[in-house]
Amino acid sequence: MPDSFERSDLPTLEGDILDGEASLAAAARDWGHIVQARPRLVVRPSSAADVSAVLEFASSRGVPVAARGAGHSPFGQAQSEGGIVLDMSGMATVHEGTGNELLVDAGARWQQVLSASLPRGLTPPVLTDYLELTVGGTLAVGGIGGATHRYGAQTDTVTELEVVTGEGELKRCSAENNSDLFDAVRAGLGHCGVITRATLRLRPARQRARKWKLTYDSLDDYLTDQRTAVGDSRFDHLEGRVVLGDDSGEWRYVLEGTSYFSLPDEPDEAALLAGLSFDHEGRETEDRTYHGFLDRMAESQTVLSADGSWFRPHPWITVLAPDDGIADVVTETLAETSGDDLGDSGVVLLYPLRAETLGTPLLRKPATDIGWLFAVLRTGDPYDVTATGRMLELNAAVAERARLVEGAVYPVNALPMTPQEWRDHFGDAWEAFAAAVKKYDPKNVLARGQRVFEAP
Repeated sequence: MPDSFERSDLPTLEGDILDGEASLAAAARDWGHIVQARPRLVVRPSSAADVSAVLEFASSRGVPVAARGAGHSPFGQAQSEGGIVLDMSGMATVHEGTGNELLVDAGARWQQVLSASLPRGLTPPVLTDYLELTVGGTLAVGGIGGATHRYGAQTDTVTELEVVTGEGELKRCSAENNSDLFDAVRAGLGHCGVITRATLRLRPARQRARKWKLTYDSLDDYLTDQRTAVGDSRFDHLEGRVVLGDDSGEWRYVLEGTSYFSLPDEPDEAALLAGLSFDHEGRETEDRTYHGFLDRMAESQTVLSADGSWFRPHPWITVLAPDDGIADVVTETLAETSGDDLGDSGVVLLYPLRAETLGTPLLRKPATDIGWLFAVLRTGDPYDVTATGRMLELNAAVAERARLVEGAVYPVNALPMTPQEWRDHFGDAWEAFAAAVKKYDPKNVLARGQRVFEAP
């Protein structure tokens, strides 16, 4: 536990210092609803100067600090037991953009980014499925979505960052300026600094989206068609799911390919589906506005909030696996996964990536040209801690399978990992990462909830 400190010990801030029961209780839990770690204080900064003042104080006293965006971490990653949680929601302005770039505060949601960019006919190249995540939050871990096979992770589409280091120093960094900090902060899990602003690269947006849902009984056929689709980049957005049949109890595979367009032009369906061996009777087609497609999770959130699933434990696991090992990882995982192990509202994702698009040094990428994102997004029972414990054990098994085929975890999981396992995870990038942490957060006050480095 950190040394004791009081609210009055903090420097004067423009933002809010919160120590009420409701604020501390909220900061002690997250989307995962598994880990609870209560901070001493919550600070809602209103400026980078506030963040700098807090981190300068924390570094001088050895007080742990965690930056929190939407609170969507599944395993306490943005919690700070006995320390300070920086609630970044007070820094959520989307500033005026010029050309194909947009300046955004780290606490802004991607939904806000879209609301600002679409009137200009522009869009972020890559978005995650859920738009209520914050810019700073996803840039700290990578940010992967259905357009990653074309444009990389969200960390590959940011051109400059404003960062407050662990000692409270405000810096700007990019590929050309303070590049070591730029590379250590993108997908650096919050260890070298707190992102306060980001300059995002945009691209032209279309008006509408047409999605094809193509169903398969065979994993081999599904993987083959996904390889075909990602190989020629025929879809603008490419994802996929594994679903458990209600009656048959058998797993089926659904390729979800989406094409963006603006009227009067329309997608060439024949060309998009050419050479694919899906079940033609089960094919579904859906049209939406471009924004409606990107914000499709809003409908699910409404339903899941109404029935309570949104607030239950979420022992999630996501791994990235190479093409030559993915079939074994998926087959072995599904063989030991029942409906109870997935939960009432659980989801399994399986879709391809292209290694050549992933350029963020700290984001592990598959060793093969085509890699795969495989995610088992479980929903637990809040009254059955034994079942939730089993889900965590199953997560560890999924991670081990990925490692055995030279894959890796995507670092936002309900998965306990030791510092040595993190060292192995980062591999060749570890030495540069550890050196950057020693340089920019020498007192190791940042992001202790990630459990990457031993606590001092």
